[in-house]
Amino acid sequence: MKFSSTITNWYSINKRDLPWRHTTDPYQIWLSEIILQQTQVKQGLPYFRQFLTHFPTIFDLANATEEEVLNLWQGLGYYSRARNLHFTAKQIVSDFNGKFPNTYKELLKLKGVGDYTASAVASICFNEVTAVVDGNVYRVLSRFYGISTPINSTEGNKQFKTLASHLIDPKHPALFNQAIMEYGARMCKPKAPDCIKCPLQTGCVAYQTKSVEKLPVKLKKTKVTKKHFSYLVFLTEDNHTIFQQRTGKGIWQNLYQFPLIESSKKLNYVDIKSSEVFNTIIGQQEFEISLYNKEEIIHKLSHQHLHTHFYIIRCSELYAEKILYKIIKEFPAPTLIANFITQFENTK
Repeated sequence: MKFSSTITNWYSINKRDLPWRHTTDPYQIWLSEIILQQTQVKQGLPYFRQFLTHFPTIFDLANATEEEVLNLWQGLGYYSRARNLHFTAKQIVSDFNGKFPNTYKELLKLKGVGDYTASAVASICFNEVTAVVDGNVYRVLSRFYGISTPINSTEGNKQFKTLASHLIDPKHPALFNQAIMEYGARMCKPKAPDCIKCPLQTGCVAYQTKSVEKLPVKLKKTKVTKKHFSYLVFLTEDNHTIFQQRTGKGIWQNLYQFPLIESSKKLNYVDIKSSEVFNTIIGQQEFEISLYNKEEIIHKLSHQHLHTHFYIIRCSELYAEKILYKIIKEFPAPTLIANFITQFENTK
């Protein structure tokens, strides 16, 4: 069985009609690949269209503010992707007059561009013979060839890259790369793959050995930590609140949030009212405090789970920089905060 021709033949019949498949413009290909990192197509497609509407060229993206970029990115998560996207746009405009580097090696030098993205842009836009290896490709290759080397190990990275490089069609690298990624996304899926209809079935080691569900192998992730987040939603009689920008290099860098108390355990009213954050803002005045959500909201990130409560504090004055509550939606915020704002508006 000819693996490459089987994959590309299947793709020619079954490929989805996606906007980035109608162009070889490196800006659009790069933009789609950054958006689709750790994001499914159905979720990423609206964001791709929004970005092209707001920033039709890389010059438009480079000239935008980081806040504008983060606002459009809101809801996709992994916000470092958006910051790297903006940084790289400015870099390409300033260093390359708006033209993308046209080789895999040069593309790798751009911030936020790794092996996979560099290979995708180089092959699709510049016809360079360089194989893509993403989660979909790992899955197809590990199952078809029965490879149990962990895909997130150094050895695995090298082994699968070498194999993909051997299989790629040197005459049509873009076609092969897109075909194998689509095959993994739609046929050789993580769960319940359609093995019965799979044209690779007769040569698939995993299917023959009944090990489809066991492959690919992945090393266990680092331990997920648990944190408690208590957000303080201050509301004055004239509808002002406090909405602050996160600083530092932690999660949600440069996004906006209500004043926050982070802790290793669940807090109660006494803990909240005795905290420095609370007292600095509220001072000596009278106030009313209530817990908005009795059931904690668990927001799961790749490396930590946030057990979250929102406290509503009504008062007459705020001893910190304040803004009108009605404009907080204009600021980029984590999904956790954005969801609360929407829900709270419906219950006010």
